[in-house]
Amino acid sequence: MPTSPRRRILVTSALPYANGHIHLGHLVEYIQTDIFVRFQKLRGHECLYLCADDTHGTAIMIRARAEGRSEQELIAEMRAAHLADFNGFQVAFDHYGSTDNPSNRRLCAEVWGALRSKGFVVSRDVQQLYDPVAGTFLADRFVKGTCPRCRAADQYGDTCEQCGATYAPADVIDPVSTLSGTRPDVRSAEHLFVTIEALHAFLAEWTQSSGALDPRIANYLARHFLGEPLRDWDISRPAPYFGFEIPDAPGHYWYVWFDAPIGYLAATAEWCEAHGQTIDAWWRRGGDTPAEIHHFIGKDIVYFHTLFWPAMLEAAGLALPTKVRVHGFLTVNGEKMSKSRGTFVLARTWLDHVDPSSLRYYYASKISGGIDDLDLNLDEFLAKVNADLVGKVVNLASRTARWLEGTGLAEVYPDDGGLFAKAAAEADEIAAAYEAGDFARAMRTIMLAADRANAYVDAEQPWKLAKQGPEVAGRLRDVATVALNLFRQITVYLAPVLPTLAEQAGALVGGPIRSWDESQSPRAGLPVAPFVPMMKRIDRQHIDAVVAASQHAAPQEPAPTGGTMMDTPTHADSGEPLAAEPLAPTCTIDDFSKIDLRVARIVAAEEVPEAKKLLKLTVSLGGDATRTVFAGIKGFHEPAALVGRVVVVVANLAPRQMKFGLSEGMVVAASGAGASGVYLLSPDSGALPGMRLH
Repeated sequence: MPTSPRRRILVTSALPYANGHIHLGHLVEYIQTDIFVRFQKLRGHECLYLCADDTHGTAIMIRARAEGRSEQELIAEMRAAHLADFNGFQVAFDHYGSTDNPSNRRLCAEVWGALRSKGFVVSRDVQQLYDPVAGTFLADRFVKGTCPRCRAADQYGDTCEQCGATYAPADVIDPVSTLSGTRPDVRSAEHLFVTIEALHAFLAEWTQSSGALDPRIANYLARHFLGEPLRDWDISRPAPYFGFEIPDAPGHYWYVWFDAPIGYLAATAEWCEAHGQTIDAWWRRGGDTPAEIHHFIGKDIVYFHTLFWPAMLEAAGLALPTKVRVHGFLTVNGEKMSKSRGTFVLARTWLDHVDPSSLRYYYASKISGGIDDLDLNLDEFLAKVNADLVGKVVNLASRTARWLEGTGLAEVYPDDGGLFAKAAAEADEIAAAYEAGDFARAMRTIMLAADRANAYVDAEQPWKLAKQGPEVAGRLRDVATVALNLFRQITVYLAPVLPTLAEQAGALVGGPIRSWDESQSPRAGLPVAPFVPMMKRIDRQHIDAVVAASQHAAPQEPAPTGGTMMDTPTHADSGEPLAAEPLAPTCTIDDFSKIDLRVARIVAAEEVPEAKKLLKLTVSLGGDATRTVFAGIKGFHEPAALVGRVVVVVANLAPRQMKFGLSEGMVVAASGAGASGVYLLSPDSGALPGMRLH
């Protein structure tokens, strides 16, 4: 099965910020990217995986100041911690750099010069939030308040997690500094802006027609940004600020979101210098064999990677991304990661208690290549890893390898009823799933092959043949030969996900796994090493230890200011909503019991262009049970932000044929007098789709 022509592929993940440790949410991206890269290398392509620490910004400066050391000392310590965590999870970068280095400074200046020469940079005074207690202007993420668009509370100063709006920190309603907890002042300061509206036509064409983006992302950009003039990008910060001073604007520093993506270029330049290549071979346009560029990012930074970053590349005459692969967030047991519940888990905590390969496989089994959130259900994790990896894959070798230690594989591959050939024929299907980022589909196909292989072993019962003596020794050797070949074939397919298992399989029989094509031909006449235990069952106590350690590491909740923890909180809730919409007449418990309220998860959301108020939602009640619901929440909730949310639905409402389609239920929400929006109701943590409300 040829894998030519050989492709040249440059792959990046978003740069982890040097102010914090790697956690399981981060690893969704880095494991996903690593699997994609290992697959491409196994196929024989030239593929680079480049990344770096994102080191600049106010947060680093404030922390270093508080700890009494230099920013460079802090980022060196965090770099070592990040690399240790990545190595523990077998995330293998070809180069891991830093945004605080000469290569990045030089390339920032080159891109800046291109923007300047094309007239894309302007200067103006802006009103900026300043913390008089901390003595610094506040970066976006050091401001929290109410979203100016949807009025959601407790949102960061640059973007709203509820509706997806982007804005300036000064636009936030009732802002608070996260550094000191005080209300910041508004002060005027000169800032430099990049005016990307001049590239509006280019960005519209690239986002909608290049094929680089998931259609849902392209549609989101078209609806919310490209239908109006693009806002200028505030690209500078005044001193004090930890970063690169702008060469032609003394006293001004490039904002972290300018030099962070240029870190992709700097990492490439550093790798090229070490390997006798030039950065032009990867990032300049044209050439005989142009490189593909694949960015893996979370959906929270789509705006920067699909508008600002392509604008910078276009201005500088550099190659544009071939694919921007966007993933969702991680939830644990259906909820946001929580320190108090012990589900905000650091990478190091997991490594201390649980085999990292198990998490790589679980993530792969859940990643479909889309922007939906990924849920780490700990009960499902235990069941899936133990059943699939231990019960199906490793079991093939552990039950049969011992009978080949002295004799080795049969000299001629035996008749296996077409099992090896069938799995070999599925190589293209599995490869296509890996290529598309639909690792879940690849895992399903591979596990079906493992099921067939185990059915063969169960039918042949080699343990019984071993008791029958020398007269069936040939048959026993044949059965074990088939089982080990099927095991190795499955391990080839799993090698991008489970590199340790691939190494163990190669050491057991057949030598190192280096090519995808090794899945196509069975082995015969080779020695078999003594079987060494591979993946072991994970017990509940291992998971409990992770949760307990995460709870122990979590900081205690602070006591309310101005009182003690024993004080009874008081609230001043207005009576206006109830007065505007009085209680309905009383009903009996029999009346209420007719309404079937169920927990559901929103798995898809889209606008209805012809409707002023409706969004079309697809909700899951668990398993294969889904419903289409038209909800009157348009304008209050962005479709992309709804995907993955757990809500309450009226599940037994009679279907209603509407102009736009059949609505099969109702999503429960609150609104009324004094309300500035429509608020979806969510169940308490731990509730699962399909559960009934009582």
